[in-house]
Formats: sequence, C-alpha cells, structure tokens
Amino acid sequence: MADNGVNKGRRRLLLGATTVVGAVGAVGVAVPFVASWQPSARARAAGAPVQADVSKLDEGQRMIVEWRGRPVWIVKRTPDMIERTENLDTSRLADPESSEPQQPDYATGPLRSIRPEISVLIGICTHLGCSPLFRPEPDDVDMEAWPGGYFCPCHGSFFDLSGRVFRNVPAPLNLEIPPYRFESDDVIIVGEDEETA
Repeated sequence: MADNGVNKGRRRLLLGATTVVGAVGAVGVAVPFVASWQPSARARAAGAPVQADVSKLDEGQRMIVEWRGRPVWIVKRTPDMIERTENLDTSRLADPESSEPQQPDYATGPLRSIRPEISVLIGICTHLGCSPLFRPEPDDVDMEAWPGGYFCPCHGSFFDLSGRVFRNVPAPLNLEIPPYRFESDDVIIVGEDEETA
C-alpha cells in the first residue's frame, strides 16, 4: 500500500490539538453559563446570616445590625427592664402569649428570647413597616403606666420591651423575632437557628 504522501503523525497531532482547543472552548463557554445560575454576591449577602458581637453592649443599650435588608435590634436588658417586662399586666397586650407565629419556638415566654438579658427583634412595625423608636424607660412615652419598650410615632403603635404589641393600636401583631443563636457568650448569629448550625 502506498501512503500517498500522508503524514499520519501530523494528522494525529492536528486531531489532538483540535480536540484540546475544542474542549477548552467548551469549558470556557460552560463556566460562565453555569456560574450565572448561582445567586449573586448581593443576593447571598441579603440572606446570609449576620454576626453581632454584644461584648461591648452596655446594659439598657441597643445595637442595630442588618439582616435581609431589615434592621435587627439587639438590646441588653437591665434587671429592671426584665422585671418590668415579666410583671406587665398582660391584659394590656393584644397577644401576650405570642400565639401568632412571629417568633421561633425557642423564643417563648414573656421575654421572647433565648437569654433573659438579650432581646433580638426585627425593628419594623407590623402595621405599615415603619421603624419604631426605642423608649426603654417608664417615663419615655406619654402613655399611662408605660413600662418601657418601642413606640411607633407614625401611627401610634406601642410594643413592650420584648416586642409584644399593646391592645387598641394600629399594629396587629407582635414585633417579629428572626432566627438566631449564640455562637459564644458574646457573639450572636442572626439568621441561623441552633438546630441548623
């Protein structure tokens, strides 16, 4: 048989090189396409858990972190604040037992928190989405027997220091409590339950 001047080595080299270039090109096209299915960094950040260090938070003070584009209030309650909340006349509250699903199962009781001294609430009024003011002292608001808490001046809704809504105000529900857990004594992870950690 005559080889008719065909160089089989060159043919294999060209075939191999063409295959490699084709494969690299296919990967080059596929990577951005597959990557476009992933959520953007902004979308991941909007739903990602947020870490809050409460080690420097003084008693009676509030800090604000942002989670999913909403303000989350973390308050270090004083023993007096805890006592006023636990001893509040619950007949003044619309949902004192927090029967509406505005909080995780582990945030129950009058304090609606994992630890009595730390309150974690989403700072958005359940009426029209305004941001209530933090008024922790008994004389901070013009209301008879004000126990301290949150007052929404937009439409006149009142919430106690655990975010429970008072009766006869525009807000229909208690303030929402986000999922959260303690990573350590001083670090709170907002957006993650203990069970999912």
